[in-house]
Amino acid sequence: MRILMIEDDTLFGSALQKSLLRAGYAVDWIQAGRELLGAMRSADYDCVMLDLSLPDTDGEQCLKAIRERNPGLSALVITARGGLMDRLRLLELGADDYLVKPVDLDEVNARVRAITRRAQQAQGGGTGVLTHGALKLQPARRTATWKGQVVPLTNREFWLLETLVRKKGQILSRERLEETLYGWGDEIDSNAVEVYIHHLRRKFGSDLIKTVRGLGYQLGPETEDV
Repeated sequence: MRILMIEDDTLFGSALQKSLLRAGYAVDWIQAGRELLGAMRSADYDCVMLDLSLPDTDGEQCLKAIRERNPGLSALVITARGGLMDRLRLLELGADDYLVKPVDLDEVNARVRAITRRAQQAQGGGTGVLTHGALKLQPARRTATWKGQVVPLTNREFWLLETLVRKKGQILSRERLEETLYGWGDEIDSNAVEVYIHHLRRKFGSDLIKTVRGLGYQLGPETEDV
């Protein structure tokens, strides 16, 4: 799961980013509203975390821009503005949740899980379960089952597989899959995606993920062998 964090307080932003990274998320951090649209063009995000008091623009304008560009993107506002009217206005503008500083970092992680879980359930028709033949994924719990048996996965193995299932029928390049797994500042081994694909094939069988030479990867044919 990839998060875009918009926060100009470097001390708080650094602590929050480290907490999210420890929780297993890929995190991109920008410190000004003018960087928002460029960031959203550069990657697909699962959640945006937004401060309201930015140096170059009001966070409300950023929230409006987020909703215009991607109405279904989960948005969590974290701000020092704690007034009732502030909370009501931001929720009306499209925030999925609202936290007032100072915040507990564990609570932030829990709120992120909650709002992204609701979004995933909506995309999955209310069940929150993604399926491809004998494969079933529950993104909210990060659990995968294959032919009825739970298969342990690392965070990045799960996210890569989830991306392939959500985009089944499409060929995804190595670069597109790297965007799912890593933030901007992360060091990426040249064969990282190939290594994760290899691990997934060992766990689910070699036919689950196909290599399309010169283009990338996609899921193999869907079967009902359960």
